[in-house]
This record gives sequence, C-alpha cells and structure tokens, in this order.
Amino acid sequence: MTMTPQGLPVAAMLINGRLVPALSGETSISINPADGIPLAAIPYGDDRDAKLAVDAAAAAFPAWASLSAAVRAKYLHRVADILEHRRDEVALVVTNEEGKPLREAQGELQLSVDSLRWFAEEARRAYGSWIPDPVPGRRLLTQRMPVGVCGAIIPWNVPCAMIFRKAAPALAAGCTMVLKPAEATSLVALKVAELFVEAALPDGVINFVTGKASAIGNVLLTDPRVRKISFTGSTEVGRLLMRGAADQIKRTSMELGGNAPVILFEDCNLDAAMAAVAALKFLNAGQACIGANRIYVQSSIYDEVARRLTEHAGRMKVGYGAEPGVVMGPLVDMNAVEKVEELVANAIQKGAKLRVGGSRMQGEAYEKGSFYAPTVLTEVPQTARMHDEEIFGPVAALYRFETEDEVVELANNVPYGLSAYLFTENMDRAIRVAERLETGMVGINETRLGAAEAPFGGVKMSGIGREGGREGLEEYLETKLMAIRVRG
Repeated sequence: MTMTPQGLPVAAMLINGRLVPALSGETSISINPADGIPLAAIPYGDDRDAKLAVDAAAAAFPAWASLSAAVRAKYLHRVADILEHRRDEVALVVTNEEGKPLREAQGELQLSVDSLRWFAEEARRAYGSWIPDPVPGRRLLTQRMPVGVCGAIIPWNVPCAMIFRKAAPALAAGCTMVLKPAEATSLVALKVAELFVEAALPDGVINFVTGKASAIGNVLLTDPRVRKISFTGSTEVGRLLMRGAADQIKRTSMELGGNAPVILFEDCNLDAAMAAVAALKFLNAGQACIGANRIYVQSSIYDEVARRLTEHAGRMKVGYGAEPGVVMGPLVDMNAVEKVEELVANAIQKGAKLRVGGSRMQGEAYEKGSFYAPTVLTEVPQTARMHDEEIFGPVAALYRFETEDEVVELANNVPYGLSAYLFTENMDRAIRVAERLETGMVGINETRLGAAEAPFGGVKMSGIGREGGREGLEEYLETKLMAIRVRG
C-alpha cells in the first residue's frame, strides 16, 4: 500500500479485478471517530470511475452467469475462508473507522461469513419447474435467471456485513455487482475488496467505487446495463433512488429507516427482558435500524423498568472499541452527536425527565471523539420528535401504556415498519400482538433478528424487498418461461 506525504496509507478501489486510485487522483481522509485521528486516504471517485466499474461488470456478466451454481459457490466459500482467516484484522478496521466495540465488530464479521456460506449453497436450489400444460403437445418450463448487473449502496453502520448481505446473493445468483460504500466507512469496504482479489474472482465480477455519492449513484441509476439497485439507508435517499430507478424500470430493494417499538407487558420475565432491551438499545451506540427507539412499558412495571435501565446506562463503560471492557463506542461523527442533542433537548422541552446521561461524554479520553453518554428519558410525551423520528443514538425513551389495544395503536402510529419487539409470558397475547404489529419483523421475548437463513426487511416507509434467506436470493433472480412444442 502506498503512503501519502503525511505518512497515511492510501487505499485503492477495486475495478475490473485491479486495485486502482480514482481517475482524478483525489482522495478523502478516513477518520477514527473515537479520537479524530486520520486512518487512511480514500480514493475520491466520480462518474468516470463508476462508468469503468459498470463496463467491467457488464463485460464479466455473461461468463459469470454461465458458470454452474456449484462453481460460483466455490468462489464464495473461498472468500469466506479468507475472511475467517483475516477476521481479527478486518474487525479492527471496523472498530477503528465505524466505532463499534471490537466484540460487536467480530460478530458482524461472523454474519458476513454466514451470508457467504448460506448463499453459496442456496444458489444450488434456485429451482425452476415443469408446469402442467392444458395445451396438447406443449410443455411449459420455468428457469431462474440472474437479473444482470446490480448496483449496491452500502450504509456506514454495518459496513462489512451489509456488503455481503447484498453481494453474496447477487454473486450466487449469477449477477455481477458495483458497490458504492458509505463515505464514513470506505476503508472497511476497500479492505473487504482486497479479500475478493485474494480469492481470485474473475475480473469485473465485483467492483468497489468510493467517492462522490451523487455522481456514482447517478451512473448506477442512468446506465441501462444496471438492472437492479439495492440500497440500505435513509427513507429520504431511498425515495430519490426509487424515482431515479423508475425511468428505466430498474428493480429495487430498499431497506430504509426504522422506528422500532419495544413493548414490555407487566407479565414479562423482567430480568430477561431488561437484559435484552438494554443490549438492543445501546448496540452500536444506538446506531442500528432495528434498534429500540420507542420503549413502551405497562404502567405497573414502568418505575422498575426505568430504575433498572437507568442503572445499566450509568455503569456502561464507554470508549475506544478496542480497549478491554468497553461496551459502547462513539457515534460515527459529530453530525450524529448534534442530531441526538437536538432530539434530547426537544424531548426535555416537551416534558420528558432526564434520568441519566443527556450530554456529550466528559473527560480527556473523550474530548477528541464523537461520544454521547448512554441516556435514559422517562415520561417522554408522544409530541416529542424522537417519538416519530429515528433517534440513531444511545437514548432510551420510555413511554407508558395501560392496555394491549392502546399500545398496538401507539406502536403502529408511525410511517415506518421495519422491526418491533414484545415481551410477555402470555403466548396468546404474544401471537395476537405480533400479528397486529405493522412491521416486517417481530421479536417475541427476543431481540436478535439477523441470520443469513432468515429474511430481513420492512413494510410501509421502511422499504421493499428482503435480504437473507431464500427471499434474499429471489431478489436477484428473474423467472423465464419456456414453452416447448413436443412432436409425436
């Protein structure tokens, strides 16, 4: 790896099987959010680089699509083997650039390996079918075919696993891909690109272009050879991409904003519920689309839940994610800190009670990073902005409720529908409520939703399509009908 005059390593994009700089020669700087120290220079690509990447993906598509599923599976398993071997190295890059604790980063890499291995094998099960035909002398056959060149736009909060949640099914199905990583975590993506080079995938099958989002995204939207866009990010950007994709009727998969309700009924196992809710709320410093956003607590247990959650938040060790004992790292940047500050101030102004936190972390260890203290707010009114907006920070907002019907109405009264969680020992209630919640995923006495084998996605303004599971492969396949005349 080359170095800048200042001694920073210079990362490289992956285009047509080669690690290359941006055509412009420009770079941006990747920053560690824990201490503000520069990590590396990142190629700042534009539409010209994106065009080269699409050229490469389009040229590689016919040969890649014609390979058997078994051969494509071998390539994906090879990438998984390399990722497992280099797990600690890549996990440290995730911690350094995105901020999450090393243990969380290692868990993210395991999800990445799982996605590669699951879709490597699931590609073998992209079955077609014979259809009983009402017309004599004719046979109807369906075959599953890859969509074509796909564009993927990756978020910063799960920068490694999201690459593989999109790339693994696309490549398994026989598609080729151009990925645009988030600027905040481009170093992670380019480290992942090195794994594909080491695995010796055919040139152009997968390409990574970092840099100017609008220019790169515009190429993916307007080039007719790109037949699908997969995006994870904000609802606002998702709308823009869907509008752009409509001009050429491109297929889209969108995993957009969340505003997850967590419902604690008075008959729940409180010890288990509190452990699960605390872990979910402060996962990745609250920067998770499926994180706990609105915590609804039945009145009879409200004070005890508030007390326990406040104690938990107050004793959390916050700091640089590779330090021993750290359970929460920084937010991704100061813009994220400022947004959380605005939401907390608005809630307090509306009448919420601050129990713990509510400010930036103080002390020498935090002064150069984007740290915000684990925070608990009680008696949050529904008029507070954080009730309707995704917090994306380490703020637990507690709301009271009395009845089942009341809390279901509250939970559904937002435009988002990604995930929801409920805790109760009454399984009749659990099934009733889960069926009534307007979300793509529901956790019942459980907050861990992600698995390579399971579909992941939302409804309403939280997106369309699914990643993971059989449904994840379907997103990259078309159904072709063949009508065959049989003589005799």
